Amino acid sequence: MTYQAPIREQKFVLETIADIDELSNLPGFGDLSADLVSVIVDEAGKFAEDVWAPLNRVGDEQGAQWNDGTVTLPPGFKEAYGRYVEAGWGSLSAGTEYGGQGLPFVLSLAVQESLTSANLAFSLCPMLTLGAIEAIEAHASEELKQTYLPKVVNGAWAATMNLTEPQAGSDVGALKTKAEPQPDGTYRIKGQKIFITFGEHDLSENIVHLVLARTPGAPAGTKGISLFIVPKFLVNPDGTLGARNDLRCVSIEHKLGIHASPTCVMSYGDNDGCVGYLVGEENTGMRAMFTMMNHARINVGLQGVAIAERAYQGAVAYAKERVQSARLGAARTPVRIIEHADVRRMLLTMKARTEAVRALTYCNAAAVDRGIHAADEETRKAARGLADLLTPLTKSYATDTGVEVASLAIQVFGGMGFIEETGAAQHLRDARITPIYEGTNGIQALDLVGRKLPMDGGAHWQKLFTDIRSFTDTLPGDGAVATLKAPLAEAVSSLEEATHWLVNHANQPDDVAGSATPYQRLFASVVGAYLLARQAVEADRRLGAGEAEADFLNAKVITARFYAEQILPQDVALLGPVTRGADLLYALSEDQFLAA
Repeated sequence: MTYQAPIREQKFVLETIADIDELSNLPGFGDLSADLVSVIVDEAGKFAEDVWAPLNRVGDEQGAQWNDGTVTLPPGFKEAYGRYVEAGWGSLSAGTEYGGQGLPFVLSLAVQESLTSANLAFSLCPMLTLGAIEAIEAHASEELKQTYLPKVVNGAWAATMNLTEPQAGSDVGALKTKAEPQPDGTYRIKGQKIFITFGEHDLSENIVHLVLARTPGAPAGTKGISLFIVPKFLVNPDGTLGARNDLRCVSIEHKLGIHASPTCVMSYGDNDGCVGYLVGEENTGMRAMFTMMNHARINVGLQGVAIAERAYQGAVAYAKERVQSARLGAARTPVRIIEHADVRRMLLTMKARTEAVRALTYCNAAAVDRGIHAADEETRKAARGLADLLTPLTKSYATDTGVEVASLAIQVFGGMGFIEETGAAQHLRDARITPIYEGTNGIQALDLVGRKLPMDGGAHWQKLFTDIRSFTDTLPGDGAVATLKAPLAEAVSSLEEATHWLVNHANQPDDVAGSATPYQRLFASVVGAYLLARQAVEADRRLGAGEAEADFLNAKVITARFYAEQILPQDVALLGPVTRGADLLYALSEDQFLAA
């Protein structure tokens, strides 16, 4: 199915949820105009449609190929990456001092959405590079910044994140990779990393690995982890590439999906000559890596948005063409399946969920921007708190949505969805990793209830709930958006009750842990409904003012209503599971799980 970037929808969310006009007035964004935003979104959409989307199928069918330590991407990928670099798409949000364009993160996110919908596997390479830029900018020495950032920002060099080891998955503190200090100030890195996305490839002339390792005598656990830049090729003093570093790709994994994204086993220091450069100070690696991981978690949430959009578009196109069966109670003449009520329910569910998580993800990214660029520290602090609170919601709810929408798309296709040639199956296979990597969604839930809710005495969730309730109170009692009021009011009351239950049970960790995942879903769904309602109110205002694009605006109102009336009540019902504690979860013995 042909992909078409949803540029009108993206612009509307940038306007109404990210408030891109207000962002353009913040320090550092002075060159941003509405016309420039529109051009960037339009051109990124065209680039994604014309250059990256046509490679999605060949990437899935042929995949990345490993041969004696080298990895080759499928035909067309290297040329498409070169066009991406030439157009400057990877440098949008990077600092101008290192060759970036200094534009808002949320705007670069809209660009990344189109690229990711077009080709999820391909998009992982620039996604990790963007995260590495954030980490290096925030934590590396000026010397390292000057050496690496210009080439990484312009895309000539790609970058990776190296955390996972065979014995250290989600428990990063168990890693064993070593870093021995040398007289010249460098370190010798030795160890093995697994699940390293784009750890080796032929797209860029150099690959800058960010590697977590332990120095001699470092404390146990995460407190003893340091971060190092470990380039594939060492860099000469004049900036040219020097000798090959002592690192290699041992193999790549054979995966369910994202076949064009090489998932590498990386070995460092087989010959005791792997050179690394310390980022920041020793034993502060997790702080630096979390800068990259938080960026990556929002971008992985965006992958859920992107794959949901791609799967939804395919399902709508098929439903408008496929003729099968008569409508219930009508004449026996077969109709297109989009005329059947249950198919419409599936399509509306896909549309509403996708638009809700898009709004959530853009809102999160805009909060990141304001946390850095707002004019005063009080506003910056509040924005950072909101961004931290929303990040686990974005990562979890958007990726769950990507999987569920991709699965629904197969249902719309029927038996043909189970056949690879339609492309529907690829979306589900590609999407399935997203709730797992960059911190499983269960870990996101624990982060939400264990770290994010207690932050600053709960000030951030309290402020958000107040904003939702205040907005709900202003909804009119009649008119097109009036039906949003009651379900949204009930939902925020249930969310408040669930939150207070968790806060009051903070000294009962099993109960909190057992409630975390349904609570995270409830929280994210309420925020999604709120953001859709805000869009509906603005759409209704524009309709009343006689603005153009009446079909688009009317659809925004209907979609928000469907979410509030059909999807939100299912998630509000999670209040029961949230507040029942963990006793039932531990009622079975381990042997009983497999009892015949």
